[in-house]
Amino acid sequence: MTSDAEVWKLQQEIPSDPSIGSGLIQPLLEAMTQFEWEDLDLFRVQLAYEEAITNAIRHGNQLSADKTVQVGMHVDGERLEIEIVDQGPGFDLSKVPDPRDEDRLECPGGRGVLLIHSVMNQVHYSDRGNKVRMIKIKGQRCKADDA
Repeated sequence: MTSDAEVWKLQQEIPSDPSIGSGLIQPLLEAMTQFEWEDLDLFRVQLAYEEAITNAIRHGNQLSADKTVQVGMHVDGERLEIEIVDQGPGFDLSKVPDPRDEDRLECPGGRGVLLIHSVMNQVHYSDRGNKVRMIKIKGQRCKADDA
């Protein structure tokens, strides 16, 4: 079991501003580096985080200045978890079209959810669809490794 002294945490409420959302990743990457995570894991976590925070701000909150996003992150030497909650209406994951379908190959956008699932070890959405929890386990393979 890891003690609190061996865990890096961040819990923050941010406005629906993509530049502020993107700025939160750097401290997490620095913490991962301190815990000796591999560069590939840093890259994958940054990619998943950027996709998820963009989805929350742009699609969930519709860039609304009167809505916020809750961001929670923690990492230690073995496990990382990111939770992002927006104030939007949510979405139904089963209704998100597969961007690999022939008629969607040239459509811009729509690849974020697939990408997140490919690079993280676990991804969970709330029933409402306005909260995502992403987990990365140090040294554990993910779907992107099988591609």
